[in-house]
Amino acid sequence: MIKDIITLGIESSCDETSVAVVKNGREVLSNIINSQIKIHEKFGGVVPEIASRNHIEAISGVTEEAIKEAGITYKDIDNIACTYGPGLVGALLVGVSYAKGLSYALNKPLTGTNHIEGHIAANYITHKDLKPPFLCLIISGGHTHLVYIQDYNKFDIIGKTRDDAIGEAFDKIARVIGLGYPGGPKVDRLAREGEPNIDLPKTHIEGLDFSFSGVKTAIINLHHKNPDVNKANLCASFEKYVTDTLLENTLKAAKQLKVKKIALAGGVSANSYIREEFIKLENKGYKIYYPEPILCTDNAAMIASAGYYRYMSGTISNLELNAIPNLKI
Repeated sequence: MIKDIITLGIESSCDETSVAVVKNGREVLSNIINSQIKIHEKFGGVVPEIASRNHIEAISGVTEEAIKEAGITYKDIDNIACTYGPGLVGALLVGVSYAKGLSYALNKPLTGTNHIEGHIAANYITHKDLKPPFLCLIISGGHTHLVYIQDYNKFDIIGKTRDDAIGEAFDKIARVIGLGYPGGPKVDRLAREGEPNIDLPKTHIEGLDFSFSGVKTAIINLHHKNPDVNKANLCASFEKYVTDTLLENTLKAAKQLKVKKIALAGGVSANSYIREEFIKLENKGYKIYYPEPILCTDNAAMIASAGYYRYMSGTISNLELNAIPNLKI
């Protein structure tokens, strides 16, 4: 009989303090998320120093809650996975330091885990049948990547943004037109009330890379020149523009790689319009995967899943593990 592997995941890369317990990389026993959105809302974005301080205050309690909800003891843990990048350096250090302390005190293996690999792994939790190889579109506040997942720990970036990440563009547009923070969900809701009837300039880039600075600037300028412009139509037009761009490059990549499995990952993959348009690809013979909404935003279950596959491959960290804010996939 094969022993179940219990992984404790810790995520603190931005403004969520999260701890989860996951069995065999795919079965979530607990996934506690302490969000700081209400704290940072009044500032219009995440304040790094405040985020770090709140992680320090929350992490012990969140860990205890995750252990209790999972119905396990600390002795039952086989592996401790923590996000060590990319993210805000101070925020990352809280999770890394806490994980190192637990690893030392419990004499359990430590697995430093890439936050972006975590977003990819969120799909393994929602879709128990999903296995590599497949194509993954990672769309979040800090990243817009097209990645070919050759194996659980083997990734090939085939396209990425040359300037703004898509989530960054959502947040900036929301701030300029007065929707506030966090921008993504607010733009999504308002776009539902509008029509995509505003022409926006198309950015032409060779290959599979993306660019969102042009459309972001165009919308900001349009709003400055005409503050009375219909904001719902503006949001709907922006969503259609970025979705068309994402679809175009993703389809190009899928045809080049001859893959039929396409996964979405990252916070922006919770956007309702983007999901609807990607699901339509199933009419063309593609299989589309995406995590349930709670697993799209930052959470520790996805880190535990990615950490499990690192652990199973023998990739173990030591107590010299440090935060790397600009860590690449």
